[in-house]
Amino acid sequence: MDIDLWVKALHLISLIAWMAGMLYLPRLFVYHAEAGPGTPQSETFKVMERRLLKAIINPAMIATWAAGLWLAWSMYGFQGGWLHAKIALVVAMSGLHGYFAGAVKKFAADRNTKSPRFWRMMNEVPTALLILIVILVVVKPF
Repeated sequence: MDIDLWVKALHLISLIAWMAGMLYLPRLFVYHAEAGPGTPQSETFKVMERRLLKAIINPAMIATWAAGLWLAWSMYGFQGGWLHAKIALVVAMSGLHGYFAGAVKKFAADRNTKSPRFWRMMNEVPTALLILIVILVVVKPF
């Protein structure tokens, strides 16, 4: 049995879960910002955002990183320009994850200052990062 294949499967499964959450969370922020603080809808969004972050996005990110680092070491020896660029983009995605986690806390405290338009634009950032990461992994341009 090749452990790398199982780790690769875990990496892909956790990546899909992480990205699903990273694409859905800012969409919730759009609706939450439109609802305004103190409304019943706002209270519902607070629960949805917290559960999505804690139950899906955080564990999926951790599993993605753990499996990805294993693969980078066991399959590539941390060598290759494409791999270094990919890791840099995953660090950027993790930073965005942290930014979204901070936004969950701000929304929970009714301290969001960003507009629905801002959150609509932020909803595109994980997509752009994901596209670049997939191109690097599949094409390995350098």
